[in-house]
Amino acid sequence: MSMDADLALQKAIYVRLAADEAVAELVAARIYDNVPGDTAFPYVTLGEALVSDWSAGEARGAEHRLVFNAYSRGGGRSEAKAIMGALNAALHEAELELEGFTLVNLRFLDAETRREPDGATWRGTIRFRAVTEEHQERDI
Repeated sequence: MSMDADLALQKAIYVRLAADEAVAELVAARIYDNVPGDTAFPYVTLGEALVSDWSAGEARGAEHRLVFNAYSRGGGRSEAKAIMGALNAALHEAELELEGFTLVNLRFLDAETRREPDGATWRGTIRFRAVTEEHQERDI
């Protein structure tokens, strides 16, 4: 169950970010799960995801720890921070529609920026926590 919920959450987040004007202004459509080799900067990646069981009683649920990375060169740390701000505005407390699941909450956890080993690239990392539940069949 939890991996299906994680995929449904990933799809809904991608749809939200791809449609967000502030995100698009900063990275255009460069939001990737798997980054192409010739990608222009800046861009966003859907990073690591950790899924844990969050079931209670008969309700089946999952806790998701999500990581997004903002990569910048020409705009440096400031650009990475601006992108993370747009990601936070688009996702924190967002109400997303998930196929087969209900998003209980989606909240910002923390963020950091650092220079990559190449000396030219800045990476901003922003983390979120989400809780999802499986849709329940209701008897009438």
